[in-house]
Amino acid sequence: MYISVDGIVTHYDDRGAGDVIVILQGWGTELSLYEGLISHLSKTHRVIAPELPGFGETPEPPSAWSAADYSAFVLSFLEQLKIKKAILLGHSNGGRIIIKTVGSGASIEVPKIILIGSAGLTHEMTPEQLRRQKMYKLGKAMLSSAPVKLILPDALEKFKQRSGSADYRNATPVMRDTLVKLVNEDLGHLLPAIKQPTLLIWGERDDSTPVLDAKRMEELLPDGGLVVVKGAGHYCYLEQPLFVYRVLDSFLGVN
Repeated sequence: MYISVDGIVTHYDDRGAGDVIVILQGWGTELSLYEGLISHLSKTHRVIAPELPGFGETPEPPSAWSAADYSAFVLSFLEQLKIKKAILLGHSNGGRIIIKTVGSGASIEVPKIILIGSAGLTHEMTPEQLRRQKMYKLGKAMLSSAPVKLILPDALEKFKQRSGSADYRNATPVMRDTLVKLVNEDLGHLLPAIKQPTLLIWGERDDSTPVLDAKRMEELLPDGGLVVVKGAGHYCYLEQPLFVYRVLDSFLGVN
């Protein structure tokens, strides 16, 4: 299915009937990675899952977006579909968007929240990370100078492609700048404002959003509960789906 949201033709899935669950994807993913979740949850709920701008079949935003921009987009998307009440489920970056949306005062009713390996917290950099950041900024400044750009017009872009994480290297220039905006904003201060029952599902071996993040979120959330999936990583819902589905059914009150 497709719908135009704020001028962006958005691809989404809308399946099932009953109370609405909205699934927000992680960075760099497409809906096919959430087929199991959508299929399971749509047995008892209406499940709506958009591909956010920059991912899957939805074109990237016109400029670098922040968490607030993605939050506004999601609310516009739901308004277009006339959704006024929804359980929100977010994986990784999708969780970040949910924290921003609900913590800032969502314009829809959100009875429950599910965060799976959610992003949204920043960490103090190690000495090695600080050194690499300093070298990156120095290299970027040198390659951005007018004489270098004249002689080597592609050098800056190639330097950016070699630097940073795999997500950063694989992204387009707009999405790279978007990623930088997202990962540099700490949303921890918004968690105490989220009063809804919130289920945290985390892979024990998650090295993208470590379990320490989950424990910190659980402490900051007024009504948060953590379930750790043993032996699983960042995509715990793919690695141990049956266990995750049982946890979800219990939280959602499905018999």
